[in-house]
Amino acid sequence: MVISGKQESQKCDIFINKVKLKQKEKFKYLGTIISNDGKTNREISARTAQAEINFQKMKTILTNKHISIETRKRALQCYIEPVLMYGCEAWTISKQIQNKLEATEMWFLRRMLRIPWTAKKTNDRVLNEANKRRSLVRTIRKRQATFLGHVMRRGKLEHLVTKGKFEGKRSRGRQREKIMDGLATWLGPGKVSDILPPSKTGICGGTRSPTLTSKALDDDDYHC
Repeated sequence: MVISGKQESQKCDIFINKVKLKQKEKFKYLGTIISNDGKTNREISARTAQAEINFQKMKTILTNKHISIETRKRALQCYIEPVLMYGCEAWTISKQIQNKLEATEMWFLRRMLRIPWTAKKTNDRVLNEANKRRSLVRTIRKRQATFLGHVMRRGKLEHLVTKGKFEGKRSRGRQREKIMDGLATWLGPGKVSDILPPSKTGICGGTRSPTLTSKALDDDDYHC
C-alpha cells in the first residue's frame, strides 16, 4: 500500500523470493482500517455500522420502556459508544463526518424512545424527551485533545508527525483538513497553543526545527 493524498492510486511493486505481493487499497491493523488515501472516512463508517449492529443485539434492553431512560442511556454509553469511538483520537472530523456522527447519535435515541420516522419529530424534541444534549462529538473532541496533550508532552516521533511540516511546496487546490484544524475550530482561536509546548523546544531543552526530513525521522535524534 502507498498512502498518498493524490486521487489516483500510486503503484508500488514489492517482491519477496521473486513473488510479487498484491497491493491493497485498505487493510485492518489493530482493529482500525488503514486506507491508501490517508483518510478516516472508511474507518468511521465501519465503526458506525458496528455500533448499530451492537445496538440491535441489545435492542431488548435499550428499547425496553420498563427500564428508565436514564439507565438505558448509561447502558448505551457503556456498551455501544465505546465500539463507535474506538480509535477516535486519530480521526479527522470534517463537517460531513460530524453530521454523520450526530445522525448516528440521534439514531440511537429515536430507537430507544421508539419514535417512528412517521412521527416527524424534530431532533430538538427528541433530545428534550430523552433529557439529553448532544455529547458524542464533544466526547470525541475531548479524547482527541487529551491524546494530543499526551503526544506533545512525550515529545517523540508522534510529536514531530503531528506538528511538523514537510519540506517543499504545498499542492494546488484546497488543503486537507488536519486533526489540528478540527481541534482549533472546536477549542476556539488560540486555545490549541495552550496545549502545545514551544514549537522549537527539544526534549533536552535545546532547539529542534519541527520539519520532517529523513534525518529527523531517525530515532537516534530523539535521545539525549
